Amino acid sequence: MRTSSTIRTRVTVKRTTRAAAALAAGALALSLTACGGDDDKGDDSGDKGGGTKQPGASVTLPKLDGESLSVAAVWTGTEQKNFKQVLTEFEKRTGAKVTFVPAQDPIINFLGSKIAGGAPPDVAMLPQPGAIKQAVDKGWAKPLGAEATKELGENYSQGWQDIGKVGGKQYGVYYKAANKSLIWYNTRVFENAGAAEPKTWDELLNTARMVYDSGVTPFSVGGADGWTLTDWFENVYLSQAGPEKYDRLAQHKIKWTDPSVKEALTTLAEIWGRKDFVAGGASGALQTEFPASVTQTFTGGDQPKAGMVYEGDFAQVNIGETKAKVGTDAKVFPFPAVGDTAPVVSGGDAAVILKDSKAAQALATWLASPDAAAIQAKLGGFLSPNKSIDSSVYPNEVQKKIADALIAAGDDFRFDMSDQAPQAFGGTPGKGEWKTLQDFLKNPKDVAGAQAKLEADAAAAYGG
Repeated sequence: MRTSSTIRTRVTVKRTTRAAAALAAGALALSLTACGGDDDKGDDSGDKGGGTKQPGASVTLPKLDGESLSVAAVWTGTEQKNFKQVLTEFEKRTGAKVTFVPAQDPIINFLGSKIAGGAPPDVAMLPQPGAIKQAVDKGWAKPLGAEATKELGENYSQGWQDIGKVGGKQYGVYYKAANKSLIWYNTRVFENAGAAEPKTWDELLNTARMVYDSGVTPFSVGGADGWTLTDWFENVYLSQAGPEKYDRLAQHKIKWTDPSVKEALTTLAEIWGRKDFVAGGASGALQTEFPASVTQTFTGGDQPKAGMVYEGDFAQVNIGETKAKVGTDAKVFPFPAVGDTAPVVSGGDAAVILKDSKAAQALATWLASPDAAAIQAKLGGFLSPNKSIDSSVYPNEVQKKIADALIAAGDDFRFDMSDQAPQAFGGTPGKGEWKTLQDFLKNPKDVAGAQAKLEADAAAAYGG
């Protein structure tokens, strides 16, 4: 789940529609080559605070024997377990002791209570650029030091560096990324229906009809979690309205009553408005949380509850809870083009220092390194924007190609729109965009009503 900031922000990364189309089309292309570790680091002969580089390591870390620090994140389950392995390796290399602090969503509120109580974590994993800006504006966040900034510059494209900056200073290391322009499908269902991977919205609707005619409901929708619905909207809107309008709507420089929003909602209704196209109908979808929306697509043999489920690369974690194997039983295709180009929406989680220290700076340096990211990449359900990772470390061919495509795009992506919005509008359960899109899923005929409510809530949250 993601949260959003109460601060209005603007992502500075720009891209062309040509690059967006290339990334989406290339997500599963066999012609993509693995990204090697060409990080151009040289011999690292400089002394980094008295630290040492272990044999085979790409990063030099200081000795931190006896020092303790804590890291807060909202991650749970497998995601938390896998991240702890990354922290364990940091402990082995430095001698520090790291404690993982489970955070609640919204994490900004959680951190506020910790800071008010005088016990903030040393580092927090913040899931959007607006949250970083809010942490800076409140005086919580500390800038990255020279070594962390250097490591980031060597391993990340300029775009991923820029979204971690506030006022020209580097505060965030985007350790984890997401490709949110993917649709996962049950290969047995597609085979039984005689369906192929669609490339356009019209082809997607035709594929859905084929799946339905074969006796399986086409789509599983995790409507109980409003953020999944915002992701649906963002992909349709980006492809249909284009990147410039996407940026303007993300900044509330155009209103949600704009005709482009009407067009996107009307397009969504072509799926959401078909009760027989959504598992359990609208009422069932609104009671289905995201993890269940994935698992119910890949259980049940020839009669799963749905043949497809939309969401990002992280859905692999949930697929892994079933007997289905990614790449054989479960495959993926890029979100189809609604307009001229296929959409590419990304998200991510950045490490931000709240208590400045040698240990906290070292951890930020570690998380910016390919060594750290490779550990979690091998475990699956994880995507890194670190361009120095050899993509062969990913556990399957599907994940490898998704990662290759993200790196190949460089700066050419759009960050999740709701994650750029004030928290009250784009990141609060039962309020704002989440609630209005849930209501729209329930009643997709009321496009005008949904637009009016979205604009009223956005105007209040953005301040006019």
